[in-house]
Formats: sequence, C-alpha cells, structure tokens
Amino acid sequence: MTSLNSLARFCARHGWLVLLAWLALAIALVMGAARAPGATTDEFTLSGSESQRAADLLGDRPAEPRGRLVVSAPAGVRAPEVRQAVTTLITRMSAVPGVTVAVRAPAAGSRSQPPPEAPYEQVSEDGTVATVPIGYTDQESVAKLKEVRDAFRPPAAPAALAAPVLTAELSGDDFADFTPGGLTEGIGLLAAAVILLVAFRSPIATLLPLLTGVTGVVCAVSLLSLLGNVVSTPGFAVYVTIMLGLGVGIDYALLVVTRFRASLGEGRTVEDAVVRAMTTAGRSVLFAGITVIITGAGILFLGPSLGGGIALAAGCGVLMVMLTALTLLPALLGLLGTRVDRFSLPHRGGTNGSTARRWSRAVQRRPLVAGVLALGLLLGLTLPAASLRFGWSDAGNRPVSDTTRRAHELLADAFGPGAAGPLVLVSAEPLGRAVAQAASTPGVAGVTALDERTALVVPGTGPQEEATTALVHALRAGLPAPVLVTGGTAAGIDFAEHSFDRLPWMVGAVLLASFALLVPVFRSLVVPLKAIAVNLLSIGASYGAVVAIFQWDVLGLGTGGPVDAWVPMMLFVVTFGLTMDYEVFLLSRIQEEYARTRDNSRAVTEGLAATARVITAAAAIMFCVFAAFGTFDDRPLRILGVGLAAAVLIDATVVRLVLVPAVMELLGDRNWWFPGTGGRRATGEPGGRVTAVTGERVR
Repeated sequence: MTSLNSLARFCARHGWLVLLAWLALAIALVMGAARAPGATTDEFTLSGSESQRAADLLGDRPAEPRGRLVVSAPAGVRAPEVRQAVTTLITRMSAVPGVTVAVRAPAAGSRSQPPPEAPYEQVSEDGTVATVPIGYTDQESVAKLKEVRDAFRPPAAPAALAAPVLTAELSGDDFADFTPGGLTEGIGLLAAAVILLVAFRSPIATLLPLLTGVTGVVCAVSLLSLLGNVVSTPGFAVYVTIMLGLGVGIDYALLVVTRFRASLGEGRTVEDAVVRAMTTAGRSVLFAGITVIITGAGILFLGPSLGGGIALAAGCGVLMVMLTALTLLPALLGLLGTRVDRFSLPHRGGTNGSTARRWSRAVQRRPLVAGVLALGLLLGLTLPAASLRFGWSDAGNRPVSDTTRRAHELLADAFGPGAAGPLVLVSAEPLGRAVAQAASTPGVAGVTALDERTALVVPGTGPQEEATTALVHALRAGLPAPVLVTGGTAAGIDFAEHSFDRLPWMVGAVLLASFALLVPVFRSLVVPLKAIAVNLLSIGASYGAVVAIFQWDVLGLGTGGPVDAWVPMMLFVVTFGLTMDYEVFLLSRIQEEYARTRDNSRAVTEGLAATARVITAAAAIMFCVFAAFGTFDDRPLRILGVGLAAAVLIDATVVRLVLVPAVMELLGDRNWWFPGTGGRRATGEPGGRVTAVTGERVR
C-alpha cells in the first residue's frame, strides 16, 4: 500500500516528467524494434516425438516439397495449349530468386504413380488436375511467387465456353492469404470508445483509457519484437499481444479513472484523488495483472519451442498495459485534474446501483433456485466440450477465397482426401519390404517410394479425420523398428497428443497458483475455492462454445474441424486469469462491506450493487475487443478470440450476476472461514488485501 501511495504521489506531482519518460520509452522501443526486429517462425519442434526423430533423420533432404502448383483444366492438363500455359507459368516462377520448380521422378518400383509427364509431378486419373512441386528459400520468395501467380493470365478457351483454359492454385501453408491486422483492432477500439463514452459521459475521460491502452500495446509489440531475437516466437504471437493488451489495458484504465472521478466527487484534492484511486483500483490492477501473467505462463507446459513464444507474447501485452495504468495514467490524471469532466454530456438520473441492488436481492431471496438454474445453464453450455478434439488447422479450414483452400479441394477431389496430408516413412536403412507392408495396411490409399530410405504414404482419409490418426498409430506399431513415420500430418498428431497429455498438469499448476494468490488476499479458504470453481464453469462454457462453432460448425461456415492444440491451453490460462480479475473486483468490495457490517447478505447485495456498472462496462469492452479478433482469417486466432469473448460474456452475466451472489448467500458467514479465526474472519483493518475498485464511496 505504501509503495503504491508513494508511486501515485510521484506521478501526480511530476506528470510531465512521467509523460516524457513514457514518450522516450515508446520511441526507443519502436525504433529498436524497427532496427533489430526479432525473426518469427511457425516451424516448431517437439523433442523426443517420432515425427521429430524422423525429421532429424531426413536432415536437409525433405521428402515433401514445401509447396505445390496445382493446375486444373476441364479439357485435360495434357492438352497442348494447357501444357504450354503451365510451362509459361513455371518459367516465370523459376525466374524468382531462390525458387526451384522441378519434378523429381519416383523411385523404381513405386506402387502409386508412374513416372511424371513433363512438366507435371502427378496427374489425376481423369486427366483434369496436375501438380508441380515448388521449392523456395524464404518468405520474400513466397510473396513473389504469389505475385507471379496472381498476374498470370492463362489463354482463354473458345468463346463459346467463356472460361480460361486452366486455373492455377498454390498449395502450402506459406501461401495462405492471411490478412494483416489493422481493421480488426480498429473495430475493437471503436466499440470500446462507445462503451467508455456511455459509461463516463465525458469525452476526455473516454480518451484516457484508450490512450494508455494503445500506448501500452505499442510498447508491448515493440518489446516482443526485440525479445524475438532471444526467444523464438510464432508469427501470430503479435496478435496475441495486441488482443490481450487492448482488452485488459482499457479495462484497467477504466477502473482507475472511475475511482479517480468518484474521489473528486467526494471533495478530495486532485493529488489525493489520484492516490486514492491508485491505492484502491490501482492495487487491484496490480494484482489482476500479476495474476494474468502468472496464469498465462501456464502455456509453458506446451514446451519452450511453442509455449515460450506464446507466453512471452501474453506477458508482454499484460505487463506493459499494467505499467501504463499504474504510472502513465495517474500522471495524466494529475495533469488534467478536474478538467477530466470538461465537455461532459448531460447526465441522466443516476440509479446509484439501485437496479443491481434489486437484482441481487431477488437472487438472494431464492438462492438455491437461482444457483441451480445458473449451474444447469453453465453445465448445458459446457456439454459440447466433452467432444473437444485436439488437432491442427489446415487449408481445408480456410475461407474458399484462399488459394490454398481451393488447392486443397482440388487435391482431395483428384487424388483422394489424404493427398493434401501425406505421411512420410523414413529409415536409416533401406526400407525393403516396409513399402509393401505399408501399402497393405488398411486405410492406405497409395505408397510412393522416393528412394531407398524414404517413401510417401497417402492415407485414404483426410488429415484431420480420426481414422488418419488411427492409421499413423497402426503404421508405427506394424512397421519394422527402424522405420519412422513423420510428415506434417503425423507431426500435428504428435503435437495434439502431447498437448492433451500436458493439459491436466497445466490446469493443476494454474489452479494451485491461483489458490496461493487468493488466500492471502481474502484471508479465507472458502472464497478462493468458490472463485476457482465458478471460473472453471466459465471456462467450460467457453470450451463448449468453441466446440459447437468451430468443431461441429453449427453456424454452417464450412470450416469445421478439430481445435488447434495450443488454443485450448491458451484459452484456459488467459480466461482463468481474466475471469479471476472480475472475481477479485467483486469479492474485494463484498469483503469490504462484510468487514464493516458483519452481515454477509448485506455485503453481497452492496458489493454487487457497487461493482455491477463498472464490471459490466469492463466486460463489454473486453467482449468487443475479443469478438473483433473473431473475424481474423487465421483460424486459431479466430477460435481464441471467440472463445475469450464467450468466456467474458458468460462470466459477466450468468456467473457474476447469478451464481456468485446465490452461492455466497447460501454459504453465509462460512464464506470467510479461515483457520485461527474461530470460524469468522478477524475484524480490523484489511491490511494488505485488495480493496474495492468501483468508484463508489469506501467506508
């Protein structure tokens, strides 16, 4: 408390100094990130897995091309005009530096494909689809290849057909049409601005959370880029930083500004109002930020290769916006003072929490009925989560406007559903009879021996189907010991199973860490256990929404499939941290009222009435920010955005407005039981606990 008090006074008294320091820091981080940005990679290793051991054995001789040109011609790809057009396109692609467009003939004795017909690698049975392998060195080559393909204009068919001679698509994850952020973040910020304006009815007060939130996010993104030189980060990590930074940063500032304005209304001086806001709302922000960072670190259970980069992205986002809320914001409040309410919109008659108070009393009059109904609804929303299947998104989950999605469908229609995700057999010794044994395995559509030690296996089912997972296990169990099974599909299966095995450990670690943080805050064993239980219900319901929308495809978007293995883990750790924030905001005010009145029912009523407005506004902001990210082209980020939005919505309504007051009413004084207090919480000053963050008066 003393440290925050001193920090708040310093920021309030030296506002321009703090403002200039943040400006200098932001400029330094942005310039540093521009001069020495860390490299990102979407290729990760899973040490010890069979797919990784096989990949290590392959070394620099890849069994699969990094990409493919997939051409389709209704008149047949062997037609002279089609061959000429494809050859022209290949020539233009081959002229790109670092690109190789070449066909490797299959090894003698191959069972699946005859020697290729120039310029094709393989041709479908009906002769209308063919592939050409593409090799390249870097992402610049990928961009230029896409430009060549987009600029290519095949000769037109006879006028009567009114169609091109052929269509050309690009297969391979690097060719996916991932739209960069910008519009998405803008939509989230615009929605947040509207909600803030409704809540504050003051343009200046509305701008403060937006300014501090955006400043924190800019610094966080720059810091992440710099740290990318030390820790390997995935390409999508920056969007995790932006998503969390905007969501929690604006919320944290909302809480502080609300308390500051209320303190001014109580007649305090500007400096005292800043100090009061920081020692109450600011302390809660500090605890909330630390909680999200600690729970977010649970993603490290995925392993350092992938989990480290994601944990770093989440940590950077939350840390920097937390620091802006604790230093930059009080400096701005000190500079603005009473002018924070200048140009305010006309106020409607205030309810002073009367609506929330009436609602709480209605729930508390029938706590068992309300609790059972809320619990039943949450369990119903959670039911789909029982079908959650870990996997990995592929081109089949992308929009039909994406060239890789169209290539995926062409390959599946022409060569079978498994053609888009073949398996690779690798051995340190000649494969020998293993090729024939693999070909006779049920579920295998074809085998191509590439050389003496490698072969391609085409499953009869798609990469995301459970039958393909069963086939991988059957091949690994049935083939001789020196033979290993790898490839993108097998690696995805290994990672999904690894993530599923690590999930219980991660959940246990996060729950224990949260319990350890909450017990000293509330000096109670029951309240932390209850908080953890209701948060698990919120997470279960968000999992259910994710499964229904993205796995079952109940919205009919045509992108159904298993959920990317890292997303459920990230969704758990982040959701748990965020929902715990709201729990702390609410319970700390209830605890304050209980310490004053020793009346549990009244404490619940007044705590809910005092926090309802600010929690509703904070949850609405976070929902809009996360939901905006649900429009991303990248499916894993879309799942994460929708899952977080669903969790926040459910938590701020069913959990906070119904389940929590009902359960706390049923438990009564037992809520505050702690060993050594004689069954009741000790009276006296809160001494180190989180205080209320509502902006209402504090007794």
